[in-house]
Amino acid sequence: MPIRVRRTRLLWRSLLAAALAALLATLLSPGAAGAAQAPSAQGQASRTPDESRPVYSYEDAIRESVWVDTRIDGDADGRTDRVAVDIVRPRELDRTGRRIPVIMDASPYYSCCGRGNESQKKTYDADGNPVLFPLYYDNYFVPRGYGYVAVDLTGTNRSEGCVDIGGRSDVQSAKAVVDWLNGGARAYTTRTGNERTKASWTNGDTGMIGKSYDGTIAQGVAATGAPGLKTIVPIGAISSWYDYYFAKGAPLFNSGPDGLARGVQSPEARDRCGAVQQRLIDGAPRTGDWTPLWSERDHVPDADKVRASVFAVHGMQDLNVRTKHFGQWWDALAENGVERKLWLSQAGHVDPFDFRREAWVRTLHRWFDHELLGYDNGIDREPMADIERAPDRWTTDRVWPPRGTDTVTLRPSKGSSPGVGTLGPRRGKGSETFTDDRRLSETDWAERIDTPTPDKAGFISKPLARDLRLSGSSTVTVTATPTTRTAHLSAVLVDLGPATIRDYADDDEGIVTLPERTCWGASTKGDSSCFKETRAKTADVEYTIFSRGWADLGNWADPHKGRPLTPGKAHTITLDLAASDHVVPKGHRLALIIAGTDKNLIVPPADTPTLAIDLARTFAKLPLVGGKGAFTTSKAVTPREPRLDGVAPPRPLNPRPGGSTS
Repeated sequence: MPIRVRRTRLLWRSLLAAALAALLATLLSPGAAGAAQAPSAQGQASRTPDESRPVYSYEDAIRESVWVDTRIDGDADGRTDRVAVDIVRPRELDRTGRRIPVIMDASPYYSCCGRGNESQKKTYDADGNPVLFPLYYDNYFVPRGYGYVAVDLTGTNRSEGCVDIGGRSDVQSAKAVVDWLNGGARAYTTRTGNERTKASWTNGDTGMIGKSYDGTIAQGVAATGAPGLKTIVPIGAISSWYDYYFAKGAPLFNSGPDGLARGVQSPEARDRCGAVQQRLIDGAPRTGDWTPLWSERDHVPDADKVRASVFAVHGMQDLNVRTKHFGQWWDALAENGVERKLWLSQAGHVDPFDFRREAWVRTLHRWFDHELLGYDNGIDREPMADIERAPDRWTTDRVWPPRGTDTVTLRPSKGSSPGVGTLGPRRGKGSETFTDDRRLSETDWAERIDTPTPDKAGFISKPLARDLRLSGSSTVTVTATPTTRTAHLSAVLVDLGPATIRDYADDDEGIVTLPERTCWGASTKGDSSCFKETRAKTADVEYTIFSRGWADLGNWADPHKGRPLTPGKAHTITLDLAASDHVVPKGHRLALIIAGTDKNLIVPPADTPTLAIDLARTFAKLPLVGGKGAFTTSKAVTPREPRLDGVAPPRPLNPRPGGSTS
């Protein structure tokens, strides 16, 4: 529950801290600090605790900075780069020699852009000592017997080196800190000095957490198999940087990783890292071809190296870090038997602290207690997945995707009007034709799904006879004949029927920030644990787009390399749709839309093609809970509407995962 902070006199706080330290030092055994630590090898508690408790002083905590050697000379200045590591940890345990686990957030955003819904940045006192640690992790967990570490990635804030956007330097700068905490790397008391320091206060067990870029780094470190990394909590994280910038050759943004590097690097790095910037430009051509740069930044193939458990969180309507990232990472982890847990929300690129705060803090607390302190609190025996079905209404699944989920093929067929076809199990005949209109987006297509328009081909099932649940990743294979040498394709799945959903298209992507604050942990004058409350921002709609995918048709022969199309020739390509978990209710209709440029979600091709879709060689493979028998339709007739109401069209996105998407 949130803790309401009251002002107390300085003398009282000092006396209380001193008394507590004395009590812990003289009365408690090393294995039981008021249920704040798991039993150690030196002694066993009288009973196994089920929850760490806030028994340590946050105000009196040790706050310090060290600089860890990454063993990489990214800026080519003749010496290996050091990354700044800001630390806060209980002073009482330092006095008793007790060793503690660490929660760590490695980020490029601590000085350029800020963290969390209130864009908090790190602050320091006149001597350079850390004062404000963004977010609530330190306020909440340090009093409960954890250390907290906030790392500036190379080339950002107070760190040396250069930003390389998910590359070796980024990942190694965080891994080196995990290694130092585990006794395997060097650190210094200053950025340029020679006085070394050891992390003798920690037991070497680390959990990494972070949203978006920060969570991506956590996944990258986990994919190295780093010893000492026990768990990661990636929130809206990238699993392959290629898939952040491209979808099978189709650019998702108008800029590449060099633009993001310019936005997050420190002024000093901007002056010294021109060569790294040029490598980012050269290695990420706007053609969308796969290069060695992307191989280095793809963590999915290395899922077999992951030793840490994974608690993943993603917004199913995240149009910044799209859910393909979560889906392919999750599947790879499952194939390799990694312990994992999952939350999927209806929101966009939003932290669970801002869409389900109390339940999130409670669950995260239990997760870290189990993974880092060894508490047998049962969280590993609870349902694997929490899914948001409607705003603030959640369901759970023992495993995800649920048992009984099977891939089912549905096929488009011609209907009674051009471009308004049917969707079902039978193979279609003939073709449907549309012309790319770069002025339109998926919302334009969906709102006029029942109306013939020249810009899309829509295929609609009959009303469902029962609820239909899709859980996992879908694909759509399209055979198209273009009139031009370039063409982009989009495919979207739509639930046609009334619903109240989170308004993910709003500027805050499904939440409203309120003026009231609640407090989560202890505070100091310079670091408050009190954050603005939020509530769900909802929209009443007549359709819901719940999964999307894109591709450059020029990648038909090789997903990693495009080539000019032959006008008049049929080309077949498979679009990977974003992972989702959505229930299409009984009486609603399921629709598949195939079109060209999805405005603001992919970049248009050089030409304006007209494409003829071969219906006999076009189909969707969908993960249906219950398999083939789950797709049943009724004979009910749904009147066609000239226009359906939905959310606003997609907004132009600034490619800065974890930062503003507007």
